[in-house]
Amino acid sequence: MTLSFKPVSVAIGDLGIHPANVRARSPETYAPEDIADLQASIAVLGLLQPLLVQEIDGVFGVLAGGRRHAALRTLVADKSAKGFTARTKVECRLVPDDCDLTTAVSLAENITQAPMSAIDEFEAFARMMEVDGQTLESIAATFGTTVAAVKGRLRYGLIHPDIRAAARAKSITLDVMKAFADHPSQEVQREVFEALTREDGYLQAYTVRSALKSRGVQVSDDIGAFVREEYEARGGAIAADLLDEHSVLEDTALVETILLEKLTAAAEQARADAGFAWAEAVIRYDYASMAEYGRVYPGPVDPDERGQARLDQIIAELETLEREMETKDLEDEAYRALYDKVDDLESEARGLQEAYSADDLARAGVIAAWSNGQVTCHVGLVRPEDKVASSDSNPAPTTNVTGAGESDEISYPASLTEDLKTERAMALGAAMAMHPEATLDLTLFKLVTDVLGHGMSVTHAIKVDARQEYRSHAKMEEIDGTSLDQVAEAHDALDLSWADEAKSPADQFALFRALDAGEKAKLVAYAAAATTQPCFARDRRHDSLMHDFEAEIMPDIRAHWTPNAALFNRFKKAWLLKILGEELGLAQEAVTLASSTKKEVVAFCDKLFAEPFATLTDAQRAAVAAWCPPMMQTSGSEQAEAETDARGEEPAVSEAA
Repeated sequence: MTLSFKPVSVAIGDLGIHPANVRARSPETYAPEDIADLQASIAVLGLLQPLLVQEIDGVFGVLAGGRRHAALRTLVADKSAKGFTARTKVECRLVPDDCDLTTAVSLAENITQAPMSAIDEFEAFARMMEVDGQTLESIAATFGTTVAAVKGRLRYGLIHPDIRAAARAKSITLDVMKAFADHPSQEVQREVFEALTREDGYLQAYTVRSALKSRGVQVSDDIGAFVREEYEARGGAIAADLLDEHSVLEDTALVETILLEKLTAAAEQARADAGFAWAEAVIRYDYASMAEYGRVYPGPVDPDERGQARLDQIIAELETLEREMETKDLEDEAYRALYDKVDDLESEARGLQEAYSADDLARAGVIAAWSNGQVTCHVGLVRPEDKVASSDSNPAPTTNVTGAGESDEISYPASLTEDLKTERAMALGAAMAMHPEATLDLTLFKLVTDVLGHGMSVTHAIKVDARQEYRSHAKMEEIDGTSLDQVAEAHDALDLSWADEAKSPADQFALFRALDAGEKAKLVAYAAAATTQPCFARDRRHDSLMHDFEAEIMPDIRAHWTPNAALFNRFKKAWLLKILGEELGLAQEAVTLASSTKKEVVAFCDKLFAEPFATLTDAQRAAVAAWCPPMMQTSGSEQAEAETDARGEEPAVSEAA
């Protein structure tokens, strides 16, 4: 049977929702943000497709076209939309009253329309400009989107026709086709496409992007942004893109020339500031080729009377700033401002207390290179031919990377100590939740012995009194969340079918008793995990129970906790350099970072621990994987005890960093 629907014009105010509309029970389909593009299109182009309606109780129920109906109602309510009122009539097709296939009709109208392919959409946007003469602004208004979004689609629609044809034929993927938009020139796109497809093989998007990089530098790349102003001033050719950040500086030789000039100027400035003998510039600093170079370091000097007065003033200012930085309710912006002040003052203090010798200045120099999106100056380098003369007279000290005038010993301020105890307690709690059988035994043992042990608790490490422990921390929102995630995962694995608040405690208890023993262990372990007290590694003489228990369930705290910027921000720069050079075996990196700001050193450490670099040796990788403040590591407690025995006292904790 073929259905026939009569054309009819209906006022928008006379339209309603048909109960058989398959989307009638999904109001989220008509949310304003989801019909904004349709609303804009109807406002500019009108209703291109009639609504399918059926008269019900004097109202024309929309059987198919609910999103169009919602857009029309929104336009009526929008006083700024011209030409749309409740009396405005729109074209519809009328379903007869005796039609018994209304749901089928609604469903067919929604599911039989094939979605437009991405390539068709991209090309249609391009034709709207090339053939219809539309502007970016008019296209954006028509489809209720932004000019930037239109530009993004246009870029793909303007890719070379041969490449678009290959995507249509599925000989390349859509992502590969999009990669060619990284260069605005269709001619360059075609040349690269032909070069990459001469031999049969699977083409990947990153291969395309890599090949296009040899044909120019995007202005949004760090080097492109760095040289662009000078490049344009010299008349360098630019392949303009609809989105400026994708425009390309085509003369790579000129880009490199300007970059080297800027690096040379930076090297010369650093040379002049310090008084070195020579300065050079390279685009990339090759650590392997620079291995034969030596390096000289500034040595300690006694400041004059004026310098000593300023140094005393700096020390007082640093103490004040560091106390301010420990304020719990300090805003992030204020914290960063204090952080920068501390960094500047520490740098000034080093300058007052250290200097290069005249002999070192006469043979050493500076090499400026492009690194991590900025100019980096490697200072105090000694060429191989001058290295022998300098090595005997001034051997490079291993401790100077920490900065003159600063203690080589790392101490932990009281506030940081308390916070690290909290973080370790959280890690221990995660380990307990992940070892339910052992934790169940510990909890029951403590519960029984606390009652039967004549009032002497076997350990105070956990608080078994049916109350979750409150944990305070100065920067809780910034710390590593591994342990929190692990505890959350343990919670998700709990069988809470018995915990129905609608049931009485007696009924809940009956269901609880019926649980499998393993499920009960998980529940007890999760509850006990929430009671861990702020702690460092246990002294076996004082708490042998928790000492051995922690060694069993948490042999390595790094399985539950990773150092991050929140910790490194609270270390002095000198300590971070000492950790890198002496504890992690990254001596070269420590020397290089010695001339960087503390902020840069913190960023380096944060990235190193988040994902150890591929260039690390096995020993360095192992050191990074194992490092933590010594009093936090369970497996290191034996060594800590040995040190305590030797000194007859606990490790010192300073009151201020």
